[in-house]
Amino acid sequence: MSRNVKVIGVGDNGQGSLLPLYIKWINESEVLVGGERNLAFFPEYKGEKIVIKGSLPELMSKLQKEERSIVILASGDPLFYGIGGYVEKKLEGVQIYPAVSSIQLAFARMGESWHDAYITSVHGRSIKGLAQRIDGKDKVALLTDETNSPSAIAAYLLSFGMTEYRAFVAENLEGAEERCGWYDLDQLATETFSPLNVVILKKQVPGPVWPLGIEDDQFAQRKPDKGLITKKEIRVLSISQLALQVDSVVWDIGTCTGSIAIEAARIAREGAVFAIEKNEDDLQNCLENSAKFRVDLTAVHGRAPKGLDTFADPDAIFIGGSGGEMQELLEICAARLKPNGRIVLNAATIETLYEADKTFTKVGFTTQISLVQVSRSKPILHMKRFDALNPIYIITAQRKQTDIEGGTGDE
Repeated sequence: MSRNVKVIGVGDNGQGSLLPLYIKWINESEVLVGGERNLAFFPEYKGEKIVIKGSLPELMSKLQKEERSIVILASGDPLFYGIGGYVEKKLEGVQIYPAVSSIQLAFARMGESWHDAYITSVHGRSIKGLAQRIDGKDKVALLTDETNSPSAIAAYLLSFGMTEYRAFVAENLEGAEERCGWYDLDQLATETFSPLNVVILKKQVPGPVWPLGIEDDQFAQRKPDKGLITKKEIRVLSISQLALQVDSVVWDIGTCTGSIAIEAARIAREGAVFAIEKNEDDLQNCLENSAKFRVDLTAVHGRAPKGLDTFADPDAIFIGGSGGEMQELLEICAARLKPNGRIVLNAATIETLYEADKTFTKVGFTTQISLVQVSRSKPILHMKRFDALNPIYIITAQRKQTDIEGGTGDE
């Protein structure tokens, strides 16, 4: 196994971005590994060239057996959304020598600091969920690709009404065709750019703010049956029981207006939210509300438990409604839930409460149940009275924890 592996970052100007010592190491190495663009910067290299293409695990397996000295070329900083971290885990004796990253160069061309920027990548990744990740951020830097191009990003942001941003696009940084400039999103959506670019979004004016507990009347709801929504007070209590983390994967079953899914996604910004709804009109309201509140969730039409097999395994599940297949639904949810996850179910009837509690016990879950009765003030002449909302049972279920420490606990 080779004990001499160097990973060297290269800028878009090739050898001009490298220290003389780095060029010496490259020329003295016996195996040079990199993408076609980076390898092309060294046309006179005497050793063996290996193009990074296809399966990385297969390439690492080959390099693990290599006894010759290896240099791996990477773009910019190999540890910044690059190959460096992966190589370091797979090979021994790795030394990493970064170049200036494209993000650093882009902010330098922009003339602003970047320590306070939110940085993420849509290079080789789905853009799904970007809206809630960046909403409210003052400064955002994006690594792009040919699919998630600056124009595609602009169209995506406009679909969520995120017009408070302008974009700075830096193309071919340090290359012969370098170009940098500012664009409004409408303009950006119609422009064409080099595949090698970085997009920086900067907020120009304040955007909307929605704290936890969005008012019910802010959500589009089905008419004439307006009111098919998890009411704000119940919604906030139910979400608190889900114990969401910033990267949680959440299911909302029977999403209706999407109120739970939307508020959950604004907490689990780095995670993912999957919603299912059997009524097509309600599903359309959910999608409309998602765009309004800048949440890019996955919402599908279906009657659970059918359709859940396409969702990623969840950390938290909210059940606001079911199609009558309660036992089958809860069994599937219990089987798919990640360790230490929670299922929160809202029940409006004692029959649903009884069936849910019985099924949770059957599948090895413990339950905590709250009966929530809320009244809201309502004006009457120059006075106020209270109108009661329907009482709701909030059932929080967790898998029973086996006692793996200390025996049976009866010492």
